[in-house]
Amino acid sequence: MIQLSSDTYLRPLSAEDTPLIFNEIIANREYLREWLPFVDFTQEVEDTEAFVTSTLESGEKQFVIYHHEQFVGLIGFTRTDAANKRTEIGYWLAEAAQGNGIVTKAVVELLHLAFGQLDFNRVQIRVAVANTKSRNIPEKLGFCFEGIERDGELLVDNTFTDLAIYSMLKKEFGG
Repeated sequence: MIQLSSDTYLRPLSAEDTPLIFNEIIANREYLREWLPFVDFTQEVEDTEAFVTSTLESGEKQFVIYHHEQFVGLIGFTRTDAANKRTEIGYWLAEAAQGNGIVTKAVVELLHLAFGQLDFNRVQIRVAVANTKSRNIPEKLGFCFEGIERDGELLVDNTFTDLAIYSMLKKEFGG
């Protein structure tokens, strides 16, 4: 478990989290689907079960986020390239938990893990250009803005969005 504050923590993802994740996605469907294409493909608990199983089998570290003893989101590593010591951090948070600095604190903890125990050299965050709330996180933490990946992700309603690419190198992380 990774404690973010007195009332907020991260815990490694487990199969038992499936119903919590599914229910939170359903409860926040309209809010989350603007930026997260997987939301529209999450129709049954089995869809979330397949995601959780795949994630656990991949070995990539993912964490559930708890705030006031309630599950509120996910954060973790994805698109990991161990040979080149690089990974990406992805996250989502329920609407009601927004604005508390939860994801910012969680990203800092994952940077400690990535650059410390996991010995990565590069961590990247990709976020839709228009998603200013999410872009504020790497910007606030001093990530380097590298540029725009044009039409980098297919969102709902068959609409492409440009992605802002941010990175931080181990030598840049102040801890």
